[in-house]
Amino acid sequence: MSTLPPGISAPASALLVRRSTGARQATLRESNLALVARIIQAHAVPPSRADVATAASMTRATVSRLVDELVAAGIVEEAARPAQPRRGRPATPLVPGSRLVALGLQVDVGFLAARVVNLRGEIVTEHVTPGDFVASDPAATLRRLGAVGTSLMSALPAGLRIIGAGLALPGIVSVEEGLLRRAPNLGWTDVRPARLLGERFLAGLPLTIGNEADLAAGTVAETAPGRPGPLTDFLYLSGGIGIGGAVVRAGRVAAGRHGWGGEIGHVCVDPAGPTCRCGSTGCLEQYAGRHALLAAAGLTDTTPSGQVRHHAAAGDPAALRAIATASGALAVALASVINVVDIPTVVLGGYLGQVLPWLRPDLEDQLRARVLSARWAPPRIVAADTGPAPGATGAAFVKLAAVINDPARWIELTGPTGHVG
Repeated sequence: MSTLPPGISAPASALLVRRSTGARQATLRESNLALVARIIQAHAVPPSRADVATAASMTRATVSRLVDELVAAGIVEEAARPAQPRRGRPATPLVPGSRLVALGLQVDVGFLAARVVNLRGEIVTEHVTPGDFVASDPAATLRRLGAVGTSLMSALPAGLRIIGAGLALPGIVSVEEGLLRRAPNLGWTDVRPARLLGERFLAGLPLTIGNEADLAAGTVAETAPGRPGPLTDFLYLSGGIGIGGAVVRAGRVAAGRHGWGGEIGHVCVDPAGPTCRCGSTGCLEQYAGRHALLAAAGLTDTTPSGQVRHHAAAGDPAALRAIATASGALAVALASVINVVDIPTVVLGGYLGQVLPWLRPDLEDQLRARVLSARWAPPRIVAADTGPAPGATGAAFVKLAAVINDPARWIELTGPTGHVG
């Protein structure tokens, strides 16, 4: 007795079985390619094919076929074999590719940045332009940034392929809509950067936008796209004129329901405090933002932030008082967050990391008094070691991670030889 569904003949059912089997095989290949790419990307010490096979629980032959595809597409490269005194052929180390790159861009109140990064997390080329972009015109500012990005791309060495561009922005960003809803310190509202950068700049290059603190935190969680850093759970603060923030759990930014979480700079530390550009009063950045710190130290807004550190090192009373004020405000805001989310490690970026030696003693003392769990898990404050404009690097990381997580799609785009079709 036939068990076929009504209306399906034997030849038709065989065709369905073949299609279903083919679909399953394609899906399995895609999953296996992604798994192998992620394993190679995550290893600080380059693994061999045998190492990958063990980690992936696959046969050596299967891994070799998958690695060959990844090598042809430029996602993975074979490094030089190490010298081996023993008999036998040494294994070939596998490393992330150096030819696939992404363009990371960042708009900050104090600078514009463009940076090209490869799959190894290496900066191929970059340009950072200082400036004052408070209340700037979005169109003019983004055109200027686009010109910098275009200049970098046009000067890239032959053989490099740009897979996309990412843009880091301060404020409330709707990633899926490609919309910057509000950046109080820039004075921007409802800005669509892709339109303002212009089709000539993008030239079909896919653009992703994101919050600068979230993207900068990603460069602490990962030392290269897909390669975990030493910290997996932490609060990140980006220290600029404004103070951005991000909560990172298990190496991933926990951005909240709408992706707008982490705005610690606008946590109120004193309801009777000064008015903030966001419209509220007594926000953290009014006490610990760069302009606030410079003013409290008796310095002008145009003074390099590093000068506060030099003044503090020289024992200047005004600088030390300014840092003490910032420390008190940070303690109030951070203790509130730590008590809520139970993440006692705090990473300070930007100028906050620069003045950490003078912030830390008082800040840690105050946090131990304010954080309920401090007796068992004392808060720890560390400086970010991410260099200037980490949001631009993080924006590039996001684009590159997409290749690692779905290498089959990139292979289809480039063809079997690794060249874009």
